Parts: sequence; structure tokens; C-alpha cells
Amino acid sequence: MLAVAEDDARLFAAVDGPEAAPPVVLLHSIGCDHRMWTEQMPALAEWRTIRPDIRGHGRSDAPAGDYALPRLADDVLRILDALDVERAVVCGLSLGGVIAQALALRAPSRVRGLALANTAARIGAAEAWTQRAALVRAEGLGAVAEMAMARFFSPTFRTEHAADVAAFRNGLLATSPQGYAGCCAVLRDADLTRQIARIAAPTLVIGGALDVSTPPEQTRSLADAIPGATYVELDAAHLSNVERPKAFAAALVKHLESC
Repeated sequence: MLAVAEDDARLFAAVDGPEAAPPVVLLHSIGCDHRMWTEQMPALAEWRTIRPDIRGHGRSDAPAGDYALPRLADDVLRILDALDVERAVVCGLSLGGVIAQALALRAPSRVRGLALANTAARIGAAEAWTQRAALVRAEGLGAVAEMAMARFFSPTFRTEHAADVAAFRNGLLATSPQGYAGCCAVLRDADLTRQIARIAAPTLVIGGALDVSTPPEQTRSLADAIPGATYVELDAAHLSNVERPKAFAAALVKHLESC
């Protein structure tokens, strides 16, 4: 464990690269963990990469009950403090992208740049997240595994990369049901629509042409709403960094070099 949150939850992050290198934080999707970014690591060898397990996931604690977006943003700040990192570029996908937006709004002095992938100021409908949390608490993550894989990956990718999809499915099934449900509450409640125009950090938005969870019209709207943001769209579903790892890494590195 790397840090301890204000409520005593233990927080894990994988840290790689030279200690003196510019830091970049990579925040994963709901139902994944820090390993989601494995394919990007070679391209980020010259950076100090900090890959937290969001609370409720991976090796971080999974407290019972609903979580809140400010808490998840503060968790990231706790990790940065533990590493003596004053400012970082923050890259987040899906839930991770919502946390990244919250960080840029809550602690702008800590965010040197943003990369927001397959995310939106508001993701999905509140009732849908309420229902999903209740289902997972009652029946476990097996009840949503097939639905999640169909949203994470395009049909072609699921056919041609079955082993990769199976690894992500196993990772989802290993996630704490109470942790997953707690993060469903974050997505149920989070709506930054009226705030994102205040984001001042240089921002890259990455969308997926085949993404049904945050479709292109939502990611384009996100880019339009953030002053000066640039937009890249990949031929991928929700986990665009997994389906198009090289193109994703190229766009991210270009942005990092400009921040």
C-alpha cells in the first residue's frame, strides 16, 4: 500500500520510471485496475507513471457503502502527496476520466495537464447506475460481466482477441462487489456539466467511434466545452487504450510533450 486516505482506507498505486522524470497519473475504468494501462507503459518509459488502483478496485481497500467523487479525487491527491509530487499530468478513462475532471476543478494547481478518454461530464443515467449497484450487491459481478465486456470492447475485438477479453473479464470478477457498487454511486451522482468550462489545464479528449457507453457525440461535446481542448477519435469501443494501444499511446505522448 502506498497511501492512507482520510477515512483510513489504504490506497495502492504502481509507480514506474525515473523518480526525477515528469509525472503522469493514469486512472482506470470502473471494473478494472492499474494493469489496464500495461500496453501504454513502453511508450511512457521516459515519464514517472503513477497508476493507482481506485478505491474499491485492485489492491486498494474497498470500504462498504456508497463512494463520492470528491473522496476519489482526494484519494489521488493523497497518493501524490505520499510521492512528493506537486504537479502531474492526469490521464483518466471512463470513471478515471471523471475523477481527472474533478481533480482539475478541485485542485487546479496540482494538475499540469489532462487527458480524458472515453468519458463525459456525466456518464449514463442515475437510475441505471442505481440498478447496477443493487444487482452487483445482490448477485455479484458475474451478473454484469457479459454486459461489461460488450461495452468495454467492440465485437471484432472480442472475436479476434478473446484471450485479452477473458483476462479483463477475470479482472472484473476479482473486483470487490462492494467496491464496484460504491463506484457505481459515484457515477450515479457525478455531473460536472456546469463546471467543466472552468477547467484551465491543457486538455486532450480521446473518444471511441464504437463506444456505446460514452459515444462520440458525448466525447466531442466534452472537448467542445473545455477551453482549448483538442480531440482525437479512435476506431475503438470503451477501452480505447486496449483496443488501439499504439494510437492511444501516440496521442497521449504527443499531449504529454506539449504540457
